[in-house]
Amino acid sequence: MESLDDLIEVFTNTINKDLMRKLFDEIYTSKEQNDFALRWSLMNDLYQGIPQREIAASHKISLCKITRGSKILKQEDSYCKKILSDKYDDNLHL
Repeated sequence: MESLDDLIEVFTNTINKDLMRKLFDEIYTSKEQNDFALRWSLMNDLYQGIPQREIAASHKISLCKITRGSKILKQEDSYCKKILSDKYDDNLHL
């Protein structure tokens, strides 16, 4: 999809945090931004070993959303898992 590739290119070239925030504010609604943040938050929770039911209760979301994140983190070549490993400096220990 050409539009998605264009957007990825824009994100890749936007290295300033304030400009990235402005870009998000301009092209995504508050709800869309909250959905992105929620997805990332549950990925962090999963990575840290918090049980799925506890995550569902604390974020008031379905187990389906959490299951998708769990499957992603179980993939050997998961980029999300690598990012979280770097964030928590644990060398890919899930």
